[in-house]
Amino acid sequence: MIKHIVIWRLKESAYGNDKATNARLIKERLEALRGKIPGLLKIEVGIDFSAGDASGDIVLYSEFTSREALGTYQAHPEHKAVVPFIKGAWCERRVVDYAAYS
Repeated sequence: MIKHIVIWRLKESAYGNDKATNARLIKERLEALRGKIPGLLKIEVGIDFSAGDASGDIVLYSEFTSREALGTYQAHPEHKAVVPFIKGAWCERRVVDYAAYS
């Protein structure tokens, strides 16, 4: 199994929305991918409530059957349709992809 985690810090405003609104919209759009992409086993999106100096604003946690399935997700038209909105809203991004053995 492959785990894909992304943490974003968002701009204070983008698209005429404040950070909280964009976080909610990103969450909705990413969670709408559930069940639409082969090999995507789990997708979970969380919005940070701690608002600390080291905090991100939003996190994506997802699981895939394989590295190939992660590649399929990244190239899938449904995912690609969400990416431009997210890119326009974030100012910082961190990603971790790893194989989980259990």
